[in-house]
Amino acid sequence: MPSKRLSVVVTRRLPEEVETRMKELFKVELQESDSRLTREELGEAMRRADVLVPTVTDRIDAGLLAQAGDRLKLIANYGAGIDHIDVASARQRGVLVTNTPGVVTEDTADMAMALILAVTRRIPEGLALMQSGDWQGWAPTAMLGGRIAGRRLGVLGMGRIGQAVARRARAFGMQVHYHNRTRLRDEIEESLEATYWESLDQMAARVDVLSINCPHTPSTFHLMNARRLKLMKPSAVIVNTSRGEVIDENALTRMLRAGDIAGAGLDVYENGTDINPRLRELPNVVLLPHMGSATTEGRMEMGEKVLINIKTFEDGHRPPDLVLPSMV
Repeated sequence: MPSKRLSVVVTRRLPEEVETRMKELFKVELQESDSRLTREELGEAMRRADVLVPTVTDRIDAGLLAQAGDRLKLIANYGAGIDHIDVASARQRGVLVTNTPGVVTEDTADMAMALILAVTRRIPEGLALMQSGDWQGWAPTAMLGGRIAGRRLGVLGMGRIGQAVARRARAFGMQVHYHNRTRLRDEIEESLEATYWESLDQMAARVDVLSINCPHTPSTFHLMNARRLKLMKPSAVIVNTSRGEVIDENALTRMLRAGDIAGAGLDVYENGTDINPRLRELPNVVLLPHMGSATTEGRMEMGEKVLINIKTFEDGHRPPDLVLPSMV
């Protein structure tokens, strides 16, 4: 019966098809604008919802969960990353947390390769030159970049996305190296022709391109700190499509300005939209507005996973994408 439908509050605008399907299945409160909710508005939404559908822009910590009351039973996150949600505190309060894993793998890996090419081949500099109207034609020594074939790619975090990046890199003729909490199974390692490094320090010192593909957790915060960044070759490039907090952004900026690292391609930032202004000024840096998962297909698939998680929960079953504190 309609009166028994779950009350669902969505914190941001979602693709129209996803919102329409939610309205058909549940009692849904959608947002008129796409601006992020304030902390107070988020707290109020949690108190009047059976299910909250947040995104990475909604920070749900223990303090906010303590104000949620007893009605909230499920946080169905629209996205794979859940570092913005205190999963342990949620479970202690009897609130389940789900996410949408696997959906953004190929899209994010595509963006990682796009950034590698953009930095090494100086694509943004070329675009700026053409838009300025100052291009005088082809010249033998103009806009020289570097060939990526034969270069060593270091993948930091060899999960779904890291492996997808490795597959693409192999197709471009790169040599794949990786560091991960656990070593891959032999057959996966062999299929990727990947070299495992137990020591991140040793890998960082040897690769030509470093791709950050690990989640943000307490153990990965500033994993690439000033000391570790200094181990990298001056000719090396670093690319991050994962979480900004993994890199010490101020240390990276200083090293890029000093020429201690050749370039960087960033899609995520340590402090969200508050980006170091000195980083914006550097010609050897490519900055994108968190576009890694921004494909129509990916956003639709994320919505489908959210719908399935909520409907399965409503039917009294364990949601397929349940996040446990041990997974964080």
